[in-house]
Amino acid sequence: MTTIAVLGAGKIGEALLSGLIAAGRDAGDLLFTERHSERAAELTERYGITRVEVPEAAERADVLVVAVKPQDIEPLLDELAPLVGRDSLVVSLCAGLPTTLFEGRLPDRTPVVRVMPNTPMLVGEAMSAVSPGRHATPEHVETVTALLTSVGKVVEVPERQQDAVTALSGSGPAYFFYLVEAMIDAGILLGLPRSVAEQLIVQSAVGAARMLDEGRDHPVLLREAVTSPAGTTINGIRELEKHGVRAALLDAIEAARDRSVELGAPHRD
Repeated sequence: MTTIAVLGAGKIGEALLSGLIAAGRDAGDLLFTERHSERAAELTERYGITRVEVPEAAERADVLVVAVKPQDIEPLLDELAPLVGRDSLVVSLCAGLPTTLFEGRLPDRTPVVRVMPNTPMLVGEAMSAVSPGRHATPEHVETVTALLTSVGKVVEVPERQQDAVTALSGSGPAYFFYLVEAMIDAGILLGLPRSVAEQLIVQSAVGAARMLDEGRDHPVLLREAVTSPAGTTINGIRELEKHGVRAALLDAIEAARDRSVELGAPHRD
């Protein structure tokens, strides 16, 4: 069985660990590194996974999943460089960071696969995009895809598209949560108890997502099916258009893409 070490157990690192455990992965096949002792103890108690230091992770793991913040990558790579073995596969979950950064700092021909996941990994519904580096073989991509398929869906994209993926699906859940939060507030404004408003909106979101996932119709057709002539929905949509909600979403996603590019800029060739 493949041993996986998650280097950096922040939100997305924990999401991967949690998702793998939920998918049936043995805790004994998982390791993690974490600088803060309280946080490490919390994760060990919650999931039964062993905390290790970076050298032990590099020695024991077949797959090293790097899940630190971009600003923390340099010292980690300095530590990893003399430790990574010839057979190790490095998987980066770091937003904005190119595979060339890892390839240039780690031993020659180290296989690197770049991944942009998202936090629904916590419930086994992640959307992850994978891009192989120069030395990653189809077999390496297959290994990473199998790993991620256990916690959601996976698509392979050219690395040049990863900044767009980061903005769209990496940040995407936050946009949905933001809209749901606003709609719950609207229900309260209209006189509904918060608990009722929340139940109405969350289940509506779940049902709408399922209809989209089943691919019955294009989103436009699904929206039109709810939009009767001179009805309530078209009046609401008119207000959304009047306030530029569609344009605001486009701008928000473009801004997130630009920030991803900015994060990776200092590390590109």
